[in-house]
Amino acid sequence: MAKFKKTNAMRILERYKIDYKYYEYEVIDGKTDGISVADSLGQDHKKVFKTLVTVGVSKEYYVFVIPVAEELDLKKAAKAAGEKKIEMIPMKTLLATTGYVHGGCSPVGMKKQFQTFIHESAADNERIICSGGKIGLQIDVKLEDMVKLVRAELADICK
Repeated sequence: MAKFKKTNAMRILERYKIDYKYYEYEVIDGKTDGISVADSLGQDHKKVFKTLVTVGVSKEYYVFVIPVAEELDLKKAAKAAGEKKIEMIPMKTLLATTGYVHGGCSPVGMKKQFQTFIHESAADNERIICSGGKIGLQIDVKLEDMVKLVRAELADICK
């Protein structure tokens, strides 16, 4: 039996003594979108969040953590970040920029700590679930702990 390999996100949570649970899931038909992941875990779409990485006109990167069934509003996101305009980073630069692949991007443990925003609806949950740093793994963390760890701000950033 193969030994379970912890991700960078998990190691960081442990280093800061942050209590977390993790869930492994099987990718079916190559589907790594958030709704498919939440459904495979039997979790409420309002509790499971996806991590999106953007770049502003200033060339600064920003991380937005939103419910899986929602869509990032780029204008609201730019306003929250204090940018005139932001756009999603090209998929081909995600790994080099964050250290994570598409479908496995976690707000915890990126190569560099970017300014991070979590959708304000997260305040409706004591805990949130997001990627654990690889496809097939989600972490469940107290919202309060996540906000402190990644120095996130709660903001109105969805359409």
